[in-house]
Amino acid sequence: MKNIPLILYTLVVLLLASTEGWCADLQKGWDAFNNEDYAAAFQEWKPLAEQGDAKAQFLVGMMYSDGTGVPQDHKEAIPWYRLAAEQAYALAQNNLGLMYYEGQGVIQDYTLARKWLQLSAGQGVPEAQFLLGWMHYKGQGVPHNYKEAATWLRLAADQGLAVAQTNLGLMYLRGQGIHQDHKEAFKWFRHAAEQGEGIAQINLGLMYFKGRGIPQDHKEAANWYWFAADQGIPSAQAKLGMMYEYGRGVFQDYVSAYMWYSLGASQGHKIAREYRDILRKKMPPSQIEKAQQLAREWLVKHRG
Repeated sequence: MKNIPLILYTLVVLLLASTEGWCADLQKGWDAFNNEDYAAAFQEWKPLAEQGDAKAQFLVGMMYSDGTGVPQDHKEAIPWYRLAAEQAYALAQNNLGLMYYEGQGVIQDYTLARKWLQLSAGQGVPEAQFLLGWMHYKGQGVPHNYKEAATWLRLAADQGLAVAQTNLGLMYLRGQGIHQDHKEAFKWFRHAAEQGEGIAQINLGLMYFKGRGIPQDHKEAANWYWFAADQGIPSAQAKLGMMYEYGRGVFQDYVSAYMWYSLGASQGHKIAREYRDILRKKMPPSQIEKAQQLAREWLVKHRG
């Protein structure tokens, strides 16, 4: 999927999971972790992991892979993930599959990645379902199959995973593995965009701009372009610049247009650079200086 970055989920996915049913020592470690005493959490979990507790094994692997409480060591994370994964611990299966997919701590191996992701996905882990769908889409370790990709992406999208919703929306938009349906594409883009997924926001803006799957609405288009542009996505910055330059959905404002073009151009976006240089000829030096100042302020605010 061109221009769709693969989201590499952090290995702290358990932080969102319930701690119900944990033994006392696991809970002590969790309490220490929540208090940001990571070394103490590790000291609680490591003995339990050595005794064969799958949750503790996963947590020790997580801390090694994420470099939390211990020096980051992907190779050391692998055996702990594997021990938990072999006990059918779904989150460990997901993370072990991801490590094989990325080649972190192990030699990259799509076949083994698929093995562990399939097991995790079968237990309903949405991140595993997404990545398995992505592998079918790209033909990585499995035959290239859009229909199979859409099936896995839908499972993850139905659980609210924004990146899966975005990619499922793209498949509906393009008619890949499923019937082309702009209304369905719009629905999934909207779900993901409302979670802050920048690529979904751009596509939602584009659908509003062109009136695909929804009545044309330039104001809404500009609104969603702004959300994506404010995340620093250069293609959205270029589109928002055009909206300001031509007064589409916003008041015409060359200063704002030049600012957004400049931000996109600073990241190497060719269209943003070209449009900025053309717009420069229409503006007095004072306006250009103001736009450049706004761009610098935006960079300071967003990049510290």
